[in-house]
Amino acid sequence: MPSQAKSQSATSLFAWLWRDYLRPHKGTLAAAIFFMVIEGSMLGFLSAMIQPMFDNVFLQGERDTLWWVGIGILIIFTIRAVSSAAQKILITKVNQSAAAGMRSHLLRHLMLLDGGYHQVNPPGQLIERVQGDVTVVNNIWTALITGISRDLIAVVVLFSVALAVDWKWTALALVGIPFLVLPSLLAQAYVRKRAGNARDLAGRMATRLDEVFHGINAIKLNALEAYQGDRYDDLADSRVRAEVRAVAGQSMVPALIDIMTGFGFLGVLIFGGAEIIAGEKTVGQFMSFFTAMSLAFEPLRRLGLMSGQWQTAVASIERLQLVLNEKPSLTSPANPKATRTGAPEVRLDNVSLSYGDLPVLRGTTFTAAAGKTTALVGASGAGKSTIFNVLTRLIDPTDGTVTIDGTPAKALALPDLRGLFSVVSQDAALFDETLRDNILLGRTDIDGSTLTSVLDAAHVSDFLPQLPNGIDSPAGPRGSNLSGGQRQRIAIARALLRNTPILLLDEATSALDTKSEAIVQAALESLSDGRTTLVIAHRLSTVRNAHSIVVMDQGQVVDQGTHDELLARGGIYADLHRLQFSQEKAHTQ
Repeated sequence: MPSQAKSQSATSLFAWLWRDYLRPHKGTLAAAIFFMVIEGSMLGFLSAMIQPMFDNVFLQGERDTLWWVGIGILIIFTIRAVSSAAQKILITKVNQSAAAGMRSHLLRHLMLLDGGYHQVNPPGQLIERVQGDVTVVNNIWTALITGISRDLIAVVVLFSVALAVDWKWTALALVGIPFLVLPSLLAQAYVRKRAGNARDLAGRMATRLDEVFHGINAIKLNALEAYQGDRYDDLADSRVRAEVRAVAGQSMVPALIDIMTGFGFLGVLIFGGAEIIAGEKTVGQFMSFFTAMSLAFEPLRRLGLMSGQWQTAVASIERLQLVLNEKPSLTSPANPKATRTGAPEVRLDNVSLSYGDLPVLRGTTFTAAAGKTTALVGASGAGKSTIFNVLTRLIDPTDGTVTIDGTPAKALALPDLRGLFSVVSQDAALFDETLRDNILLGRTDIDGSTLTSVLDAAHVSDFLPQLPNGIDSPAGPRGSNLSGGQRQRIAIARALLRNTPILLLDEATSALDTKSEAIVQAALESLSDGRTTLVIAHRLSTVRNAHSIVVMDQGQVVDQGTHDELLARGGIYADLHRLQFSQEKAHTQ
């Protein structure tokens, strides 16, 4: 994994880019720079050809000189055309490859960060970091290398031609350059601040879009189109102002260069014109000098603009480094223990957990017997889903221990620990890929017969004939092409294919109609066979056959037993059962 440099000076920032993302492409980059140098130097040769063209051809009428001057100019433009095309192709290859590497690194790093980080950093902001900020950084380093390799070489060669004609004229043309230093420094600080604001606003806009598209049905049902549109417009207007101010700051230095160049040319015209009139200089010399300085004007402006552009890149680099400097707190131990085969016993012993000042689990203790089904019931907010997160180490408890067959969960490597679990929840997370891709999830070791048996056991085979391309039909964004029951059956097929010893079911049938629930429940029973299963359920009818039912209230285990034992003892479970029974009875009447 690339190293994570801290933001410091412009030199150290570019060193970070080079070390982590550009160095693998150094050969291609060197070739691109070589062609940039050739392209930039051709302008100097062109301006040098102007003097013999005027003095020897136009004024003295030398026909032989006309041919070699003309052929020389043709060769210059041909070399410039070839080198320009070559450097653009090569630098684009490096640009796109480096951007792809940076985005891939960022995505992989973000996926390693804890769930808490993703709770406080909305998806839109992170998407903008991976897409928008990387694009800005990549465009600027490309402009920087192009400026140094092509534009700076062009300016140096052109000034050399001008100096060769007359050093005094050159000094007059550049007399205003020292006055650009202070405005340039002020512009850089201004642009850096405004560019940072613009990138933050871009992230907020991406977050707003993410929330709108994920909540489009709620927006329509509550007639919020105008309200959400106005909120987005406010962000867009703020970003327009920030971008305009940043560009205004960037444009300050090139604009001052224009003004100073105008004064310089005025001085050269007055001083040099007098020398030409007096016969001390030729028209060819003046035209060569004028051409050199005119050709230097545009690359000089681009170099002046570069300082402001770099500040824009700095704002994005600092945002990227804030992400890359984040370290996951949930990591594998240095010397992890091996996992055992077979369905294990799962135990929580005096586990406590708080989100800030809010206690979620308070001394939770219970055992899920190996190969048996244990149900977790209780009111919303009792801590049931948090237990699943603790078991899979999506979050670590502040106190207490979680053990798998007597081995602390923290003693296992994270991939090994999570490899013990299959999870089926009420919100089956499907990707915008085919059903086959959603079930296999990248696995290539599954043969056709195994896949068919999984599809049959999960009752996926029941609805495949209804789809246009069967198992190769697209699931749609977040599984939108499927019904709720179909999505659940795809999730169950995944779990069957994973064939893990522990199964976590989180309200897996709560959002289904009666018919779909019966089908999914049958698939879940097949899936649970021989596995240590923990079930979260609000509808007690779905867990009455569990081997053990754990009753939770406000983060604590208040009772545990079978369905009949809990009913006989009374208490919270009996109250919940009585309430649900009366509601179901009223609903059927």
